[in-house]
Parts: sequence; structure tokens; C-alpha cells
Amino acid sequence: MEHIFATWRMAYIAAPKHEGCIFCDFPAEHRDAERYILHRGESCFVILNLYPYNPGHMMVVPYRHTNVYESLTDAEAADMHRLTAHAVALLKRRMGPDGFNIGINLGHPAGAGVEGHLHRHIVPRWNGDNNFMPVLADTRVVPESLEATYRELAADWDSV
Repeated sequence: MEHIFATWRMAYIAAPKHEGCIFCDFPAEHRDAERYILHRGESCFVILNLYPYNPGHMMVVPYRHTNVYESLTDAEAADMHRLTAHAVALLKRRMGPDGFNIGINLGHPAGAGVEGHLHRHIVPRWNGDNNFMPVLADTRVVPESLEATYRELAADWDSV
């Protein structure tokens, strides 16, 4: 049997659960690097996913607390679209994925992890990135730390 050591995962396992809404609270704290907020737009912000499917997995989130997609204002929808397009361009440039999953999970049955505050996922995908681990071992291997991904993407955000 082979062993995969991901010692950094213990910080996530042992971390206390956040009370409140992370998508409201994290931007209000103004600790962007600690909270992995890559960019602040006019009505939305971009944040790395703390539990990524792949390196570079980020989310575009409106500042306003809502889980009703049709309640997005024109300005919020436009900012969400603009930031999504920018994030895709950045990921293409810095990480060279072969494709993307982009979407919003509305409600628990659809897979929403944070049900009360809608957010759009941007997941870079590479050919062969879904190997036997998630299928047979219910384990996902993410080969890069969030800190390294954040440093790389934050440093290049404005150059795209």
C-alpha cells in the first residue's frame, strides 16, 4: 500500500467552524491575504476556495448577502461576469488548464456548501486530473498549497 502525506490538511480538519457567513465576514475583515481574497470588484470579489477541487479553484461572490440568483442587480451580474472572465484569463495564462467548470450551486440539493450566499465557482481542469483517487478512495489530491496558489495568482491579477 502506498501512502500520501498531506500534512497541511490537518489545519483544515482541526480548524473551528466559522460562525456566520464567510462571504460576508471575510471581506469585512480586510485580511485579504489571510482569507485568500484575490481581488475586490465594485459589487463582487474573487476568493480562492478553501477546499479546492483543483489548484486555482476560485469563486466570484457578490458582497450583498443573497441566495436568490434572480435578485442579482444588473451591476452585480455584470461585475460577476467581468470578474469570471478575468479569472479565466488569469488561470489560462498562469496555470494552463485544458478546460474549466464554471457554475453556481443553488441550494443544498444542488451541492451548495454555503447555501445562504450565492457564489460562482471557477474550477480549472486538466486532462487526466480526475484519476483513481476520488473514484476508488474518495480522496482528492491537490498538489499545491493555497498559499502558493494565492501568491502566484494575486501577483499576476492586474497584468491580465
